[in-house]
Order: sequence, then structure tokens, then C-alpha cells
Amino acid sequence: MASMKVLFVCMGNICRSPTAHGVFRQYVHESGLSHAVTVDSAGTHAYHVGEAPDQRSQEHASRRGYDLSDLQARQLNAADFDEYDLLLVMDWDNYALTEQQCPPQKKHKIRRLTEFCKTLEASVVPDPYYKGEEGFEEVLDLVEDACDGLLEHVKARLNQ
Repeated sequence: MASMKVLFVCMGNICRSPTAHGVFRQYVHESGLSHAVTVDSAGTHAYHVGEAPDQRSQEHASRRGYDLSDLQARQLNAADFDEYDLLLVMDWDNYALTEQQCPPQKKHKIRRLTEFCKTLEASVVPDPYYKGEEGFEEVLDLVEDACDGLLEHVKARLNQ
């Protein structure tokens, strides 16, 4: 069977990308595809390397049944463009910064996570860091919706 590797990317890898990582990892597990799909996350900046996800991200995710406690922030690196099939960024700044580091022949791998949204309309997953409780809930709403669509996409790619 084919395999696929998905990397979620935000700025510091402590809010949005680890949330997406945790949600999608669970969706992959629940669909029985853990043997075929690798999920990870990274940040465009090295602000929080080695740190756990933001406590608020962990709390909000936990309320919906997602465990982020084993995740640690890391910075996007050159090897990621070879290793991963999809690099899913959270916003336009992440897109630009990821694209700047990416070899030209690999740029097709970079997409916005919200391209996979099925019901919600959003061009980006906004940074919740300074927004309070509702910001973290909005991130989860968008991430869950996008991960539904992403799972369909990944299943289709695996079956090609």
C-alpha cells in the first residue's frame, strides 16, 4: 500500500499546527490508516523549539477529545521538503515563509490547510495566541472541518 506524509506548519508550532497535527493524527488513527499516513508539525520560526503546545491549545483540544501533550515544537527544515508529500500552512505569512525555503521543484507540495475545508469558508486559520478562548475554538472548528476534507484527499491519494 502507498504511504503519505503530512506536515502542518504555522509560525511557532505551539498553537495551530500542533492542533492540526493532533486532530489529523486522531482522524488517521480512527480511519485505520496509521500504518500508511505519517503526521507531524513544525514552525517557520524557532521561537518555541522543544516546547509543548500552548496550554490553551491543549485544553481546548482536550475538551474535544484530542491529546496534544506528547507534541514538541520544532522548526521547519530543508529535509521536510523532501520527506513530506504535503506541507499544509495555516496562513499567508506561513505560506510565503515556507515557499521561500522550498526548492522550486517541491513548491507544489505547499498548500493552505483551509483549501480542504468542506463546510466552513476561510482562507486561513487565524492565529489564536492573542484572541482569547474564542480564538482557540475557531481554530478547532476550522481544523476539524479541514481535516475531514484532508482525510478524503489522503484516502484518494493512497488508493491511486
